[in-house]
Amino acid sequence: MRKFFFVLTICILAFTSIKAIEINKVEPPSWWTGMNSPSLQLMLYGNDISNAKFISENTNIKVVKINKAESPNYLFVDLKLSAKLKAGTYNFKIVKGSEEIVIKYSFETRRENSGKRESFGPEDVVYLLMPDRFVNGDKSNDDNPQVNEKSSKSHPYGRHGGDIQGMINSLDYLNELGISAIWATPLLFDNESVASYHGYACADYYKIDPRFGTNELYREYVSLAKDKGIKVIMDMVPNHSGLSHWWMKDLPFGDWIHIFPKYTQSNFSMSTHADIHASSNDLERCITGWFDSSMPDMNLTNPFLNRYFTQNAIWWVEWADLSGIRVDTYPYSDKNAISSWTKNILREYPKLNIVGECWFSSPQEIAYWEGASKIKDGYSSNLTSVMDFPLQEAINNAFMQSSQPNWGEGMHKIYRSLSLDFVYGNPYNILIFGDNHDTHRISETLKGDVAKMKMFITLLSTMRGTPQIYYGTEIMLKTSDGKLGHGEERLDMPDFNSTSTSQKEVYNYTKKILNWRRESEVIHKGNLIHYWPYDNLYVYFRILDNEMVMVAINNNDRMLSVDWGKYSDSIRGKKSGTEIISGKKISTEEELIIQPQSSYIISFN
Repeated sequence: MRKFFFVLTICILAFTSIKAIEINKVEPPSWWTGMNSPSLQLMLYGNDISNAKFISENTNIKVVKINKAESPNYLFVDLKLSAKLKAGTYNFKIVKGSEEIVIKYSFETRRENSGKRESFGPEDVVYLLMPDRFVNGDKSNDDNPQVNEKSSKSHPYGRHGGDIQGMINSLDYLNELGISAIWATPLLFDNESVASYHGYACADYYKIDPRFGTNELYREYVSLAKDKGIKVIMDMVPNHSGLSHWWMKDLPFGDWIHIFPKYTQSNFSMSTHADIHASSNDLERCITGWFDSSMPDMNLTNPFLNRYFTQNAIWWVEWADLSGIRVDTYPYSDKNAISSWTKNILREYPKLNIVGECWFSSPQEIAYWEGASKIKDGYSSNLTSVMDFPLQEAINNAFMQSSQPNWGEGMHKIYRSLSLDFVYGNPYNILIFGDNHDTHRISETLKGDVAKMKMFITLLSTMRGTPQIYYGTEIMLKTSDGKLGHGEERLDMPDFNSTSTSQKEVYNYTKKILNWRRESEVIHKGNLIHYWPYDNLYVYFRILDNEMVMVAINNNDRMLSVDWGKYSDSIRGKKSGTEIISGKKISTEEELIIQPQSSYIISFN
């Protein structure tokens, strides 16, 4: 008999039979009283249980329906929970002929105002890290007897040993840097035999990978982060699981995943969702083809699977006390099914920020997936935020070009990307970034140029949206060959004491700006006014009531003078300000010279 982690236990009563009932899984493993939705669906997995009866021994827990799966080894039980239900452990009977077992199932008390929890947003700076490549805080869990892949620190696609304890040990470092939210790539159990380090091929949606730690340690990490004013965002992947997921040996339904006569990969043509000329075959291939040969494509149109993932997301938010969700590969699922998943999570947590990865090069295509989008065809994803890939692309291209670029090049690229913000419902809540775990590192793109890295940090910290920094960007972490693949670019985070003088210079610059930003309400909430770049000088303002910050980025190889008159409609008669990095006093009645490859952030009085 297998014992679940957690409060869930299975007790066999003293009945004699040839073969006792076996229940190997009950998911979710626990739940809460006082949820907005009174409904709960339990998935039971055990040997030949499809004809078993499920009986609640408490009148406040009503069995509404028992649903059989196509496999005889599953039951999906619909429960309705009374508002009178108190926290505690309750008995459920499983009866099959003369056999009977009792499942003890726990309902916990929700945290106060859990449903009204605040989330992350433009007031925060999000730090994206890959746990395996960040910090190894517990070397004793680098290998584990229950996993298929052993550690291989020298292999770029191997397990390197980073873990949750390392993340806990780094909380002071991140807090001092000015970070107020952490997004870690998936920490759930990935049991693939190759490249399991990235975590995107889940083997158990209710279990932290033992090489990272335990469920309890993850909850402790979230609590300790909150104590330091740092929010935690969980990376969720409803689009696909891993080949090593336990249900792959016995699927509940034939349409639980998308199955083909032979391996069929997605065409990755996400535009087919909105393309009025798209063929139905292309759309079908996009949403049913597998993302990778090790990642079975989940069919979210199956109502039991959709409910499973909805409750799984709610369970982790509630149990770990999360502050947000990032959703991987959002447009690779049926758009109505994934929208329903998002909507049902928000019914429990109306203020929760759920940011979707919708990787397109144009704002129009990305805006389609923003829940509040102004691009309408009757569809809403219900996402509260999306990731600004067009701006990321513009940033990388713009800072590579210095001197006097051609029309539309250089800093014009950033301006033109932002000029399309009218397609978004709320561009101020979009996640902005220069790099992440799926792109080249911006420090590679900018060839480790300290001046350009500082200009990038200036822009990222003061632009509209919620800034996200990829681990190591603050110290210009980069590979020797930026053209290498993901495994090579996902480097181990070095010890800070081993960094070079130029790396420390970028770190100190980043730290100063982010800590200033932490208290700058005008950056969190202010409107953005920007000006067409001349001579590769990009100037913009953030304005909130009587507060104003001016940002001037000179991505030119020569010094430039600021023409105050050009910006008079934003300056509105203000005479003096302070440059926040140097502390230098600035007067609009005196000439301001900006050195080549440098930037100013001026807070006006």
